[in-house]
Amino acid sequence: MVRRLIKSIREYKLATILSPLFVSGEVVLECLIPFVITKLGEAIEAGAQLWGAGTSWATLGIGQYALILVAMAFASLACGALAGLFCAQASAGFAKNLRKDLYYKVQEFSFENIDKFSTPSLVTRMTTDVNNVQFSFMMIIRTAIRSPLMMVFSVVMAFVIGGNLAWIFLAVIPFLSLILFFIMWKTMPLFHRVFKKYDNLNESVQENISGIRVVKSYVREEFEKEKFDRAATDVQVDFTKAERILAWNNPVMQFFFYGVLSTVLFLGSYLIFKTSGMTVWTISQLVVYGMQILMSLSMFSMVFAMITMSIESMRRIDEVLCEESTLHDPASPVFEVADGSVDFDGVSFKYAAAAERCVLEDIDLHIKSGETIGIIGGTGTGKTSLVNLISRLYDATEGSVKVGGRDVREYDLEALRNQVAVVLQKNVLFSGTIKENLRWGNPEATDEELEEACRLAQADEFIQTFPKKYDTYIEQGGTNVSGGQKQRLCIARALLKKPKILILDDSTSAVDTHTDALIRKAFREYIPTTTKIIIAQRTSSVEDADRIIIMDGGRIEAVGTHEELLDTDPIYTEVYRTQNKGGKAISSLSEMGEATEGGDNA
Repeated sequence: MVRRLIKSIREYKLATILSPLFVSGEVVLECLIPFVITKLGEAIEAGAQLWGAGTSWATLGIGQYALILVAMAFASLACGALAGLFCAQASAGFAKNLRKDLYYKVQEFSFENIDKFSTPSLVTRMTTDVNNVQFSFMMIIRTAIRSPLMMVFSVVMAFVIGGNLAWIFLAVIPFLSLILFFIMWKTMPLFHRVFKKYDNLNESVQENISGIRVVKSYVREEFEKEKFDRAATDVQVDFTKAERILAWNNPVMQFFFYGVLSTVLFLGSYLIFKTSGMTVWTISQLVVYGMQILMSLSMFSMVFAMITMSIESMRRIDEVLCEESTLHDPASPVFEVADGSVDFDGVSFKYAAAAERCVLEDIDLHIKSGETIGIIGGTGTGKTSLVNLISRLYDATEGSVKVGGRDVREYDLEALRNQVAVVLQKNVLFSGTIKENLRWGNPEATDEELEEACRLAQADEFIQTFPKKYDTYIEQGGTNVSGGQKQRLCIARALLKKPKILILDDSTSAVDTHTDALIRKAFREYIPTTTKIIIAQRTSSVEDADRIIIMDGGRIEAVGTHEELLDTDPIYTEVYRTQNKGGKAISSLSEMGEATEGGDNA
């Protein structure tokens, strides 16, 4: 896991190496400074005793020690500043690369992979989890290097100037290590739970924001607040438990810190009176080394706590990086799609291997290139699942799906999807101008091609009413255009791909029947060689199709033309009669208005 994450350091390797090197220099200097201070103090004390007896400052070396001390202080300051600079570069760069690696990995995922993690969970991993790992990495290359080095050098110097008295510092280290291990053992399960609850919290926020219009129209703000409060409270409860355990770290460190210092001062004072080898300067600097040792342990415990929290974040990030897409290009992919023919041969499909039943069962369907196929069925009958297999958003569980006479698994994914344009049931526009949104279909499209596609999709008329026309800015999610306008822009975007297969997944549901009829007419006249598959709820949207497929329970119930199905299929007949009120279709808003006026006059 760590080895995989370390790969994200890449171009920041030098900064990652230089930071601990300068930290090491800073630690060495900080540990030598008390030793020089001790020598300076002893020289001053000796000078005070011999002053006036012909002894000069130069003879005692006071000036020399002072200059060395100043030079070491500036060198330590420079090392500390450079260590901080390189540490910031390395940690921020590491986090940037880690987010990029996660984002690029997610782009490779199939829908099945994304369904496994869920969108809120992936967002949490790219934000909160990466922030935790970044902070831990920063502490590892600086504080985690500084603390043990400072402790080791301080212990050595304590023995140099304090002799056996330094054993007090060594005696306390095993006790603190056991306490740190106990804290980690108790908090790890809590952090494992809390990050899963973070996912639930983000899911609540995402659902509320994306569906805010529905929430407000149904006056469900209080319900959503309560749902968010429950999710936030779940996070707070587990975090409080973990932090309550981690909170023991500081008072325990303080207890040992002051206990050791008190012992050193007591024994040191006793030795000053009993022996001639111990001086006040020695004891004072021994106390400094003791403080450095215990502060190092305290800092190390902070690093330890942060790493404990971050281990779960590291695991969650690694889980995404290790995930392999369920869809792969073959070893020798096909890059050319011959035509728009589609063949389903004994196809069954389910979204997860553990699912009890298939969404699609025993589908045998053969569509010729250039045909217009309508698909009608109730909610959950497998209409969208069927067309998702054509562009290989999922792979069939059994059987095969062929496009242009070749199994879709033989194609290069990009080449296949460039020839299969899909206007999904949930239309998505991105923040940017209308032109920028349309060029998702073809980045090289000219302004004339954009306008032509919009005319076919019946979008040009409303675009021309905007003050900036095609340079009109679309807000995130297309919130400043209507549902019907959004659908027509998405259809135009798909047409710009000039695909061999065009799939409309209930993508004219928000336009009136007259506009719907104009769009279908444009398809017949301007893209006759393109295979058109139209999923619809209205029979009027598919009645002029070459064939209409009726789906029920994941199976094909019936296939035929509009007239054939009216004569033979009771489901289609009932839907048609219900929608057209006895057989008279209302084909436009003007006809609807005339019918209403006639009713009012009567």
